Amino acid sequence: MADQPIDPPRRRLLNVAAAAAVLAMVTTTRTARGASLLAVRVWPGPDYTRVTLEHDEPLKFSHFMLRDAPPLRLVVDLQDIALTTQLKELVGKIASDDPYIAHIRIGQFRPDVVRLVIELKGDVAPQLYQVDPVGPYRYRLLFDLYPTNPADPLMALVRSATAPASPPPEPSEAAAPPVAAAQSDSAPPAVAPSPADAPAPAPASPTDADKLDSEIDKARRATEPAAAGRAKPPAAAVRRLVTIAIDAGHGGEDPGATGRRGTHEKAVTLSVARRLAALIAADSKMRVLLTRDGDYYVKLAERVQKAQQVHADLFVSIHADAWVRSDARGSTVFALSERGASSAAAAALARHENDSDLIGGVNLTKYEPPVRSVVLDLLIPRQIDDSLRFGGAVLHELEHVNRLHRARVEQAGFAVLKAPDIPSILVETAFISNPDEELRLRDEAYQTQLAQAIYNGIQRYFERNPPPARSPVG
Repeated sequence: MADQPIDPPRRRLLNVAAAAAVLAMVTTTRTARGASLLAVRVWPGPDYTRVTLEHDEPLKFSHFMLRDAPPLRLVVDLQDIALTTQLKELVGKIASDDPYIAHIRIGQFRPDVVRLVIELKGDVAPQLYQVDPVGPYRYRLLFDLYPTNPADPLMALVRSATAPASPPPEPSEAAAPPVAAAQSDSAPPAVAPSPADAPAPAPASPTDADKLDSEIDKARRATEPAAAGRAKPPAAAVRRLVTIAIDAGHGGEDPGATGRRGTHEKAVTLSVARRLAALIAADSKMRVLLTRDGDYYVKLAERVQKAQQVHADLFVSIHADAWVRSDARGSTVFALSERGASSAAAAALARHENDSDLIGGVNLTKYEPPVRSVVLDLLIPRQIDDSLRFGGAVLHELEHVNRLHRARVEQAGFAVLKAPDIPSILVETAFISNPDEELRLRDEAYQTQLAQAIYNGIQRYFERNPPPARSPVG
């Protein structure tokens, strides 16, 4: 029997039906596949432990706590995601010394739901939230497990001050091993900076810190009422234990800048911070707080809060700079500015550093906007003045270790420098994007020299600006 021709209207109906069937098949396949897991990471720390699931599409999830019988368990249900070998690897990523997680079990709870059961070592206040793609990351589902009764940083500081000093531990990241005899430690190489990056001025003279102090004194005297014909007596030195807050930039999900040899800024900053902390802890007149002492992320506002909780006298945030041109080099010190950055480069760097919370992953729904007051407005100018003095003292000492990228203290609106009652500086130790300086930053001896220079700057600052007396009750 010969095939009968199909009339045009019927042919159109068949074509539409076939297209609908194909579309339904594609949609069903897409829905069944859901999100694909790209990576799993665990960041244990004394403040909290973070579990990260990185995936290519938004993920539906729910969670609840089981407290009816020990052990305490956090249950997380993930919808429309496959139970892959990569997800099962999360079990093996839990270290035995994790402060909060004892064990993780993973299984197929329903055909479309994978269940994670996290057995806990103690009671926690879990925060689970999803962050959008940013930087090198796709979507991330973050489990932040905070203790319900967090440790008091001031009591921890008191206990550490009475404990015997120990040598600085090695950084947790293996990406930055020491480099033997990469360059001479006594004399940095003389490589010209990039013209596009603004040429580095000549090194500061030994009197630059004194000149800065004099300029600030003149500006302050111009705004203060004159004393009634009576000379102001010199400030008497005050003997008390001073507290220094050391902040190792970046950490955990936020690696910071990365050099050509794969050196992560977060590893360098932690190593230098630990070495500086060891120098301060060995000083009988000082005690020290590290805002982070491991490879985990601390949000910028929390770094400031930690320093305020221990009534720190000074705050130092340690970083390693990066630039699009690999020949940019040198050390820079920054203080806060509320009236605009002192240069376009300083403004760009502040924007980049302030974006760390986006890279590190912060639960934005938990943010409360800071409340400004007249008291804060009065404190900030004095803090900036003191920070410029402090930065000038550190800059003078860094000159003996590395060439200076800027011969004066730069200023910009860094979020991490905004404690209104603490002189605060951010030290860009060197350019990790410069191959020569990256080698030096990987060198343990050079890291110690940087720590020593910052410590000497702290001492230099207190010689000129003795800490004020405090109430014995405080």
